[in-house]
Amino acid sequence: MSRVTRRGFMGGAAAAGGTAVLGLGAPSRAAEELGPVRVAPGDPRYEDLAVRRTNERFTPRPEYFHVAGSTEQVERAVQEAVRAGKRVTVRSGGHCYENFVGDGAQVVIDLCEMSRVYFDDRRGAFAIEAGATLMQVYRTLYLGWGVTVPAGQCGGVAAGGHIAGGGYGQHSRSLGSVVDYLHAVEVVVVDRSGRARTVVATRDPSDPHHDLWWAHTGGGGGNFGVVTRYWMRDPEAKGDDPRTLLPKPPPALLVCHPAWSWGDMTRESFTALLRNHGEWHERNSRPGVPYAGLWSALIVQSRVQGADPGGMILPTMMDASVPDAERLLTGYFAALTRGVAARALIPPVRRLPWYHAVRTQALGADQESGRFKAKSAQVRRRFTDRQIGVAYDHLSVSGPASSSGVMLLASYGGQVNTVASGATAVADRDSVLKALFVGTWTEGEGAERVAWVRRFYQAMYADTGGVPVPGGANGGAYVNYPDVDLADPAWNTSGVPWSTLYYGANYPRLQRVKARWDPRGVFRHALSVRPAR
Repeated sequence: MSRVTRRGFMGGAAAAGGTAVLGLGAPSRAAEELGPVRVAPGDPRYEDLAVRRTNERFTPRPEYFHVAGSTEQVERAVQEAVRAGKRVTVRSGGHCYENFVGDGAQVVIDLCEMSRVYFDDRRGAFAIEAGATLMQVYRTLYLGWGVTVPAGQCGGVAAGGHIAGGGYGQHSRSLGSVVDYLHAVEVVVVDRSGRARTVVATRDPSDPHHDLWWAHTGGGGGNFGVVTRYWMRDPEAKGDDPRTLLPKPPPALLVCHPAWSWGDMTRESFTALLRNHGEWHERNSRPGVPYAGLWSALIVQSRVQGADPGGMILPTMMDASVPDAERLLTGYFAALTRGVAARALIPPVRRLPWYHAVRTQALGADQESGRFKAKSAQVRRRFTDRQIGVAYDHLSVSGPASSSGVMLLASYGGQVNTVASGATAVADRDSVLKALFVGTWTEGEGAERVAWVRRFYQAMYADTGGVPVPGGANGGAYVNYPDVDLADPAWNTSGVPWSTLYYGANYPRLQRVKARWDPRGVFRHALSVRPAR
């Protein structure tokens, strides 16, 4: 079974003026001199670049890869491609769930070597280059200044696409979305005449480029240009001491991974567990509650054949500095297991220093790789008993199509939901969980697994046309988990367009930004923002 099945999915790029640099991750002369590197077929590096991605279902085969070491090199690479009339796409971490990088691309701009994290004294904010992985970001921010950002749990994901899509993670319930800290963004865009240029857009409403900043607070990657750098700063922070400009993480986390086996998990126990889990999140996802410091991901693995039937696991982290943290954690587990006859294996709770917990509990790129098809939903209220029954029917039966399927329910809400839905491009500010439905495989096209997860998702949302139409219990879908089926009337029979599922009422504004900053449609993919007709 693919490694991605059991471990992953938590969860898809030159500063203006001078840059004063302090601390870890500072730019080096060698880094600035990297490239430009153009790698075409026949070069042994081409195959290495072709397989540098997480979803092994897709392999880009462009005319050449362009590995960039600076924003100036990205600008030149874009200009060359546009002048030659070639289709250009961009890749930072290679975690896209669909074939947005390789589909029809003649030039792939690869940002893996633009990976610096440093404090920019001129802007008074932390700079993060698009190719920096989240683990690099956590390490440098924490060891250098004792601060962090509420980004995702998968350490191998790069900042480029994660931030632009409105990333979330284990501290979002207490700190908010990562885009709530976006101070500025640097983007290589192409104007109507075909000229590539670099623009820095900021949070400041008086900035003439402010709309481009807003579009990168949840508008998704690959839509408006090539993101090369982000600057992060708490909008409420005062002064110029870097140690006070982003939130400090908890000094320690309580970590525990309860588990259940399919061996004694009846339909009644499964229903009780998922009902308890959803209702607990409905009750405990308000901003500022003691449980805002708790994050978990209920991972329901499909039943497999053999001696070990598989089952459910609940990786859980709790801010150890919260008063009575251990009692709260015990209460959480008790609430979930109430009325569940299936035996829960609850190991001893471990208290780990914050960075050690993040480093050891996060998922690396090698743990996320595999072939998979994934579908997402924003959950505002718990699944109905009908939906829980659908999940049981699809996950509890062992068979070749379902043998490596997963349903994941990740804690959300809290501080995320204190921000108005139009303040950023992240439209859904009401959900308490994020849901992910995944079919995985290791070899071949995986047609059976793709069909399985499609049918599963369609049945889960049968009451709303096979998709989680925003309103009521649903908050739409999550753009960082893109799914081209949402634009296919064979799978989306709701009459609600894919753009509403991802962006809600924010889509018309994104269309205006698209028309202004990418009038030639240079940056596009199967689910890219379309300018208004």
